Amino acid sequence: MTTTLPTAVRDRALQVAQHEMGHYVVARALGFETGGVTLMVTRDLRHKGGASIGLVRPIASMDAMKEHLGARMMVLLAGAMAQTLPSKPSAAKRVDKPKATAILKGEQGAEQDYAKIRELQHLLRNIAYPQTIPASGERIEAQLKAMTDRLWFRTQEIIEDQADTISELAVTLVDAMTLVEQWGRAADTYEVVYTGPMLERLRAVQAIPSSSVWTDSCRDVVQRCK
Repeated sequence: MTTTLPTAVRDRALQVAQHEMGHYVVARALGFETGGVTLMVTRDLRHKGGASIGLVRPIASMDAMKEHLGARMMVLLAGAMAQTLPSKPSAAKRVDKPKATAILKGEQGAEQDYAKIRELQHLLRNIAYPQTIPASGERIEAQLKAMTDRLWFRTQEIIEDQADTISELAVTLVDAMTLVEQWGRAADTYEVVYTGPMLERLRAVQAIPSSSVWTDSCRDVVQRCK
């Protein structure tokens, strides 16, 4: 069933849908198991979304652990980046870095992603630099920044390369939203649930290419990009 959404609701829904599809597309590109995506927006613009990402994967070496941690951070970064992609078809599909940073730091509800990123970046740095002296604060911060910057730019590459796919999937999700009837109160909530199998039947999902965490010139997290 197709529901005509109020303009403000649709605009908010598209933002949230792009956020969740950013998580979803980057997770699939990096080899994570993916499930369904959900979206809810109320008439007064409260919202909630979710993308199911499976975190179980074999880790048989320290290099595989670094790869996994880097990939997980990229998936978390992807939502805020995708949310900033312009919704107009004619606009250049570029990530707005200041806006994405503001979203991650809590201005629009992605503070949980940011908190997870902060923990994972310290864990990845601790593995990459096992001889760290805890008192070397400035060096630690520089290492964290360099490492996170590489992951940010790699994520941005994938998001911008797959911007049309993210936008297409977001519109598909929003177009399927329906007004939920709630017993004892006026219906004010638009919702949609796309299960994993439903998404995997979509041609856009089937066409998502595999990607790696590190490009050839930035393969080792410990070394500078050449």
